[in-house]
Amino acid sequence: MTEQWWMWAGFFTLVLAILGIDLKFAGGGSNHKVTVKEAAIWMLIWLVVALLFNAAIWWYYHDSAGAAVAHQQSAAFLTAYLLEKALAVDNVFVWLIIFNFMAVPAELQRRVLLYGVLGAIALRAVMIFGGSYLIDQFHWLLYLFGAFLLFSGIKMLLVEDEEPDMEHNALLGFLRRHLRLTEHLEGERFFVLRNGLRYATPLFLTLVLVELSDVIFAMDSIPAIFAVTTDPFIVLTSNIFAIMGLRAMYFLLAEIADRFVLLKYGLAAILSFIGLKMLLAHWLAVPIAVTLGVIAGILLLTMVLSWYISGRSQVQ
Repeated sequence: MTEQWWMWAGFFTLVLAILGIDLKFAGGGSNHKVTVKEAAIWMLIWLVVALLFNAAIWWYYHDSAGAAVAHQQSAAFLTAYLLEKALAVDNVFVWLIIFNFMAVPAELQRRVLLYGVLGAIALRAVMIFGGSYLIDQFHWLLYLFGAFLLFSGIKMLLVEDEEPDMEHNALLGFLRRHLRLTEHLEGERFFVLRNGLRYATPLFLTLVLVELSDVIFAMDSIPAIFAVTTDPFIVLTSNIFAIMGLRAMYFLLAEIADRFVLLKYGLAAILSFIGLKMLLAHWLAVPIAVTLGVIAGILLLTMVLSWYISGRSQVQ
């Protein structure tokens, strides 16, 4: 599909406007602890905005290309959005590990995630436009992506869970050796001046680790979304809307992270399904509605069973 320039402009204007409201009126960049109520409200806001944007996509294509195209594009957006949300849950738990290791108090975590999300948006835009161009030039890359996702899903299923070894993290060690660092946090500042020299704070190291985690998880999520659609407008907009709600999702899930005991099995099943879908695309065309139903079904089943099993173990 070829989108009009004003569709891109309208999308970025909408995202920047809501970010501005978050920063100016909701304390998005301020030093304060995010409550569960506040996180729930912002998660709902981003969900509603994403659904309204999807409705606008349906309306535009219905008016310009007909009902069939409108249904296909809106279903692709919703599927890609849900897929990115599902795969991002694992990333949220890695953030929790990073914050605990770096001893970042809850009052400062939102600031780190704000800049982390902005960095993620820039990174995803580059990866998506680059991926779209490469797929347009070399369509066989979709099969390579499919094989990679299938391998990732099987590996996730078979390999035992291990928390990241933050103490021996290569990037963290490199930064500690090559940067002037303060010993303690300096409030919400990433850098401070001492005797005319600029020092990085542990909060800056935390931000770098958060950005690195997004790079790693984007290696799965971006190829997976190309299995749903190769339209860069749908891929990018659904991806960014999903990312924008990650901060709120983190603060909602941080207190109940241990309840998602079957998460890796659900994500492994989703990655494997998407990988197979890409590998078999030449022989078997899986409708977007079916893809959406499978992803939603796996997520729902994983959450219900996780909650049930973890609830029983707590009672015992």
